[in-house]
Amino acid sequence: MITAIVLISAATDAIAETAQAIADVEGVAEVYSCAGDIDLVAILRVPDHEDLARLIPGHISKIPGVLDTATHIAYRSFSRHDTEAAFAIGDD
Repeated sequence: MITAIVLISAATDAIAETAQAIADVEGVAEVYSCAGDIDLVAILRVPDHEDLARLIPGHISKIPGVLDTATHIAYRSFSRHDTEAAFAIGDD
């Protein structure tokens, strides 16, 4: 499974509607509205890179209110639980 983080600039008068339309796209796991340089962050989870190649330019970028996207592909996931488990090895 491939995880991608898509940073989205959106029209300010349609952020909520744009976010919901993005969230409704198959392959989009979560959408967050943000403060700062970007308006929305979408987390995508798809089986392969070809799905990303179709999903972002073919669907997300065409949603009304989407002005620009920047895609970042995740290579590895880290969490507090993972880190604590790694350092707990042999603690018994």
